[in-house]
Amino acid sequence: MAPSAVEVLPESDTSTFTIPDRLTIQSVAKRRAASGKLIAGAAAAADVHSFKGRTQHVHKANAKRWDHRLTEEAKARTGSSLKEAAKYLGQPGLISLGGGLPSSEYFPLDEIKFKVPALGHFSAKDIHEHGVVLTAGKHDMAEDKSLFDIATALQYGQGHGAAQLLRWIIEHTEIVHNPTYQDWSCTMTIGSTSAFDITLRMFTKPGNWILSEEFTFPAMVESAAPMGVKVAAVGMDEHGMRAESLDEVLSSWDEKVRGGPKPFLVYTVPTGQNPTGATQTLERRKAIYAVAQKHDLYIVEDEPYYFLQMQPYTGPNAPDVPPPASHEEFLKSLVPSYLSLDTDGRVMRMDSFSKVIAPGGRVGWITASEQICERYSKHADLATQGPSGLSQLMLFKLLDEHWGHAGYLDWLIHIRMEYTARRNVILEACETYLPGDLISWAPPMAGMFHWLKVEYRKHPHYGKKTAIEIEEEIFHKLMEHGTLLMKGSWFRAEQELAVETMFLRATYAAVPSEQIQEAVRRLGAAIRDSFGDATAANGVL
Repeated sequence: MAPSAVEVLPESDTSTFTIPDRLTIQSVAKRRAASGKLIAGAAAAADVHSFKGRTQHVHKANAKRWDHRLTEEAKARTGSSLKEAAKYLGQPGLISLGGGLPSSEYFPLDEIKFKVPALGHFSAKDIHEHGVVLTAGKHDMAEDKSLFDIATALQYGQGHGAAQLLRWIIEHTEIVHNPTYQDWSCTMTIGSTSAFDITLRMFTKPGNWILSEEFTFPAMVESAAPMGVKVAAVGMDEHGMRAESLDEVLSSWDEKVRGGPKPFLVYTVPTGQNPTGATQTLERRKAIYAVAQKHDLYIVEDEPYYFLQMQPYTGPNAPDVPPPASHEEFLKSLVPSYLSLDTDGRVMRMDSFSKVIAPGGRVGWITASEQICERYSKHADLATQGPSGLSQLMLFKLLDEHWGHAGYLDWLIHIRMEYTARRNVILEACETYLPGDLISWAPPMAGMFHWLKVEYRKHPHYGKKTAIEIEEEIFHKLMEHGTLLMKGSWFRAEQELAVETMFLRATYAAVPSEQIQEAVRRLGAAIRDSFGDATAANGVL
């Protein structure tokens, strides 16, 4: 495809400006060749601009500045003075007596090997029988065998992570999201829970409020509470956070009643939301972004389930919807991210390998404006120090050297289809075993969770016990029948608000299909037991 010529008419320049094509899987190699060989030793600083391409984004506007939202702590952080000296380590012929780096000679690892899926052969059986063994040696870089090795990965590093893996992450982010402003950047995290903790330190102080869905990830609330930060609930529907509810909460904010200033930080899980499984449509995301612009909000887009967007649910015994026919079709099938809609630089996107590779690796990343990423990495330099070197090395070998960007998308398509099959199993089991007059649900379109609404007002103890007491009774009845689901009340953003609805959260991610079916059968029996034998006629015991 030829670049498109677009006329730009500033007063001083009426020349034609050529807008480069966005990065694709096919053009990554060309960009890398133009940038030259990546040389990044111990604690090397990352040249993010070369990873993005020197001229790829110059036609875009810069992000909005967020000095008025950053805390004094965040603005005061200068990072590690000792790590600043690391930029000189790449000087040819330099003999360093400066850095307090241990000698790699005494790292008690000479080589690591691990087996991974061959391209297109992703099942557990295929990995075990036909997997490819990847090898990393201690001195592969010096021996010109690889761009990354044990001696470098196990050494102290920068808060933004190793340049070798960060380059792949930046390319991946650009291929999938193509941010619309010029000065976007990425920096690695040790997972989104830690990333959110640092984000709170950057943007909030005791007495502040933040905004989130009325049912939300409890660790977020529990991270904020000890910092003296409260969470204001925003109404939801089957498509997640409602834009009109967000606008209403902000427009009617009363500092005296709330005991704190009007919030500006919005935390949301737009895709496969935990716990409800809801996915915001493109129209919903655009509406929420417009509210964010109206009230000058900053959006934290937590997206661990983004690539677990599933095939449409067509009902029990219906033929499966075939997988995407190409990488392009797969990427087009994804609901556009807030990052891809962000014209102002008012979004911090938190990505993670936890749900698509493995949570124990503790490697993720944020994408935001250079200002925010620079503040974040300064904090990480003196806090987390960056993700595990071994994890970064293994991910580099898998994602960059073995799979490449195309192979990773193949893997994502594979796990989409796997989770789609599990989702279908739990939905069909619910239709078979659950009493429809007592429990209702909407098919989740992404993620790992199934959100079940319980008609607790039909419970024989309604009016005699509180909703929380009835929920507790149902929970214990589930345990008696040998199945565990999470109480919906555990996910409420504002625990002080009156309970108007009752939910149970199930997950279909971790257990085999036959156990999913048996667990749902037990759930149905427990509900009928709790609500009384009169409901038995409405379903199968």
